[in-house]
Amino acid sequence: STLRIDRLCAPQCFCKPSNGNDLNLILMVTSCAIGGTLQYGYNLAIMNAPTIFIQNFVNETFRERWDVQLEDYQVTLVWTCIVSIYSLGGLAGALIAGPMSITFGRKKTMLLNNIFLMLSSLLALTSRAAKSFEMIIISRVLVGINAGISMNVQPMYFGESAPKHLRGAASLSSAIFTSFGVVLGQVVGLREILGSEPCWQFLLASNAIPGFIQLLTLPWFPESPRYLLIDRGDKEACINALQRLRGCEVQQSELDEILQEQTEAEGLRPSRPWELFGDQNVRWQVISIITISSAMQLCGNDSIYFYAYYVFKAAGISPDMIQYITICTGTCEFTACIICNLLIERQGRKILLMGGYIFMTVWAIVFTIALCFEHKVEWMPYLSMGCIFTYILSFGMGPAGVTGVLPTEIFSQTARPAAYMIAGSMMWINLFIMGMVFPFLVSELGEFCFVPFAAICLLSAVFVGLVLPETKGKTLSAIASEFHKLNYRGLDKQSFPTTPAQYQLGKVCHSTAL
Repeated sequence: STLRIDRLCAPQCFCKPSNGNDLNLILMVTSCAIGGTLQYGYNLAIMNAPTIFIQNFVNETFRERWDVQLEDYQVTLVWTCIVSIYSLGGLAGALIAGPMSITFGRKKTMLLNNIFLMLSSLLALTSRAAKSFEMIIISRVLVGINAGISMNVQPMYFGESAPKHLRGAASLSSAIFTSFGVVLGQVVGLREILGSEPCWQFLLASNAIPGFIQLLTLPWFPESPRYLLIDRGDKEACINALQRLRGCEVQQSELDEILQEQTEAEGLRPSRPWELFGDQNVRWQVISIITISSAMQLCGNDSIYFYAYYVFKAAGISPDMIQYITICTGTCEFTACIICNLLIERQGRKILLMGGYIFMTVWAIVFTIALCFEHKVEWMPYLSMGCIFTYILSFGMGPAGVTGVLPTEIFSQTARPAAYMIAGSMMWINLFIMGMVFPFLVSELGEFCFVPFAAICLLSAVFVGLVLPETKGKTLSAIASEFHKLNYRGLDKQSFPTTPAQYQLGKVCHSTAL
């Protein structure tokens, strides 16, 4: 009856299905991501260039304050704290992202998130004049909170705003802007730009520029249509948002799907993360996002970035040139994410995710062999270089992009914020663990340090192949029906109402996906 009433009340708001005008959606994605997930990659990359300068600043601060000359290991300890505290800030951001997205909405949360960013930039910019390395630490915590919120809310916003046949491509753009942020941070961190000793404080504060761009542009775009209808119950605002995002080409079937989800969520309040752990209806959905989000960090891709300097040096590249060669690693992931964006609605999520982990397993094994023979065979260091690029390409083609799409597609509107809180928490916790553990893996395992990563990638590929259903082009009800078989396998329970898997590829040209 709800569906019938809504159709009768607003028949004039719909146009006949057509190719649509996706320009507004493209501009919304760009505006949101520039001040969103781009910050995650950018703030990872900009910390490489000023390493020596900030360490000297820490040492000078201690000497001026307390007339103490720090040992090398003490300076390294403070520097490790500055770098690693970013992950703890990200964890805090992931935990508050869910409540913020429910209270303020997806778009307003992204706008409010810039408060943490601007405070962080101000502290970083004035830390040198104040002679306080503690301000840098606080700055890293705040920018970590900013990244933690945007890494959760942005894919949710995109997945709820895009039409079904562009849902994967829109959500995957989060990974594209993350990798673009890495490249941009590597370029801005060059000595010729801001990576020099007099300019390192400006480098750390330069992340405010994308934030300003978002503040100026994102208010012009609508809130998530699903949030407006399901969470706020505002049907008129939902229809207006759909019209603005689709260029007045809103299909009746698209609104029917949102109304169906609203009917299923009627009378339900947003779930808390701990409630999802005890809900048998979403047991394997929770297991899936925990496993895949953890694997994204435990697969060793970020460690490849860390290890690249030593491999390039072993290959005979001049230390002065390594900073330029390192840019190629970020470019590899950026290129791979673009290719993944073009393929995700054609090949599906499952094959890209599983294929990415299988290829990463192969290249981790080849990389281990190359490291074992790099001192015995003259050309082995160059094979190690090749493995770095192919490993990163494999990561970008699958796990980097698809992982962020899944919570939007396998959880309902009421459970989605809590699901992103769980997924984001696992990502940041494992990122922190990898940052602390990897140096010990290198020292203890030597050339076999990537064997654990190969094992994790292989197990992840097996898990995806056996557990995760394909989600491309399917409604939430159809996806839930497939998970139902796992959640209640072997139990004598009333059959869950199933909806046949409906898939409509749509007319998606490569330029639109790009």
